[in-house]
Amino acid sequence: MKLKYLKNVVSLSYVSEKCVGCGKCLEVCPHGVFDLDGTKARIVQKDFCMECGACALNCPSGAIEVNAGVGCAAAMIISWFTGKEPSCDCGDGECC
Repeated sequence: MKLKYLKNVVSLSYVSEKCVGCGKCLEVCPHGVFDLDGTKARIVQKDFCMECGACALNCPSGAIEVNAGVGCAAAMIISWFTGKEPSCDCGDGECC
């Protein structure tokens, strides 16, 4: 079973033009965020991302970026454990 975390808050970004189609992101992603579409990776479900950063660390071409442990997703998860209001410092005041 794959879990969706929070809708549209993940810091994951992907540039298909940089992708070399090695499939490392598929191998290391614990939640099946990526798939191969021919010779390129693609994001199939961004909201499954837990921002662990394994995909970015293993991408040899730099096509993937993720700010592991930061952003709105991390803020919401931390707030669940601490019982405090989430704060991701997005700057717009309406983030989390």
